[in-house]
Amino acid sequence: QVQLVESGGGLVQAGGSLRVSCVYSGSIASIDAMGWYRRVPGKQRQLVASITRGGSTNYADSVKGRFTIARDNAKNTVYLQMNSLKPEDTADYYCAADSGGLAEYNYWGQGTQVTVSS
Repeated sequence: QVQLVESGGGLVQAGGSLRVSCVYSGSIASIDAMGWYRRVPGKQRQLVASITRGGSTNYADSVKGRFTIARDNAKNTVYLQMNSLKPEDTADYYCAADSGGLAEYNYWGQGTQVTVSS
């Protein structure tokens, strides 16, 4: 079992920055990758960024160059630094863990809301 708790969402003006955090606990050794998803009502959930156990990262085209995913193993925390935010980045952001060798995100946090005003 893996538990995920997000924090750090909020309201920011377009062009601003925000960092969301995800503290993970439980069967940490079983985590192969961590990801950040976002969901807008009425739209499909989108994988925004991911980071593997080895530190390899991947980003959605829409956030490349603006968002950075990072992991602090000492704090059991994954961060998503979001810069140059746009109104279209407004969404609920969810932390997810790919655990147990299933090659799918099978643990989810409760989400944190990010609103970017124009």
